[in-house]
Amino acid sequence: MTMFNRRDALMAITAGGAAVTTAAQAADPPQPSRGPGFGGTDPGPRNIPLDTAQPSLLNPPSTDSGTIPNLRFSFSDTPMKQYTGGWTRQVTARELGISKSIAGVNMRLNAGGIRELHWHKQAEWAFMLYGTARISAVDEQGHNFVDDVGPGDLWYFPAGIPHSIQGLAADGCEFLLVFDDGEFDEDSTFLLSDWFKHIPPDVLVKNFGVGAENFRNLPDPSTRYIFPAPLPGGLDSDRIAGATPVPRIFSHHMTAQAPIASRGGKVWITDSSVFPISQSIAAALVEIEPGGMRELHWHPNTDEWQYWISGKGRMGVFASHGQSRTFDFSAGDVGYVPFAMGHYVENTGDTPLRFLEMFKSSYYADVSLEQWLALTPPELVQAHLGFSDAAMQSLRKTKTPVVP
Repeated sequence: MTMFNRRDALMAITAGGAAVTTAAQAADPPQPSRGPGFGGTDPGPRNIPLDTAQPSLLNPPSTDSGTIPNLRFSFSDTPMKQYTGGWTRQVTARELGISKSIAGVNMRLNAGGIRELHWHKQAEWAFMLYGTARISAVDEQGHNFVDDVGPGDLWYFPAGIPHSIQGLAADGCEFLLVFDDGEFDEDSTFLLSDWFKHIPPDVLVKNFGVGAENFRNLPDPSTRYIFPAPLPGGLDSDRIAGATPVPRIFSHHMTAQAPIASRGGKVWITDSSVFPISQSIAAALVEIEPGGMRELHWHPNTDEWQYWISGKGRMGVFASHGQSRTFDFSAGDVGYVPFAMGHYVENTGDTPLRFLEMFKSSYYADVSLEQWLALTPPELVQAHLGFSDAAMQSLRKTKTPVVP
């Protein structure tokens, strides 16, 4: 059983836990008081389930300070657009205002369901969450690509490259799409059926060299965004005879990579060094065991956009100017860390926590607070922080992304 096909079991456990929590909330709702002498009770009106799910908003740690903007938004708070072949929803800068560099779309294709042939001004990076899909593309040199992808796999289509996605048996697929522009909107894509409807018939005749009767039954574009179709045959049946394959493939098996492992968890890093075509998105898949923590660190090259897959976690962010804020996350949430801000992520649940870190960059980079201190002259560190000799000797010179 993989980390992804355990999702249904985890959701069932979570649902059961929610019922118990709801009963407890009614009898003893959480209050905005982190200890004697602070805060007070909230008689209401109030949203108790939301207060329970976001304890770091109701009772922020005493170390929080200032007015860091919101760095969290949930896909569950976005409208679900339903089609005959599946559904879609998105989180862009419209929903999470600070997210200027990256936008995300969560999409479901039923078995046979097709996300129609299209292209974007933005590059598209994707992570498979569930099921299997067939993806296809043709590059600007006329090179052909087709592949089947499953849980833990990625794809990347550069800006302007036409492509398609189809859900396969037995239950289609679900995936996360990431675009290298926070202002991206899924309705702004260039759709095959939409263009055909806006080309004069005589131009179609000239372009394709066939009679006008061939274009009299073009479908209504509103029926083609995500639509059902027969399941395709095996992968070989969709390979085009005589076509030249793309020189750099558009798919990658992320979880087949060897992770950076420790007692606290694992991290899989994928950027252009192992997935050469992915020139504008780098990513890390992070798994944190109960009690573990993504170490104190920051990213020296760009903002971080997160997608939370399973489990529960807490993230603390330091923004300089004496500002710090803490956020709680669960499955389906999006998180954001602006460029160079220090942060950590704790697993606050009793199951493994898994989330994606995404960056608008060709390469992945982070700076470990502990490694920095360990590789700085000890006297200098002690002059700043007053560390004991024992504390200095315990500092790890090797980066440990997840600590127990």
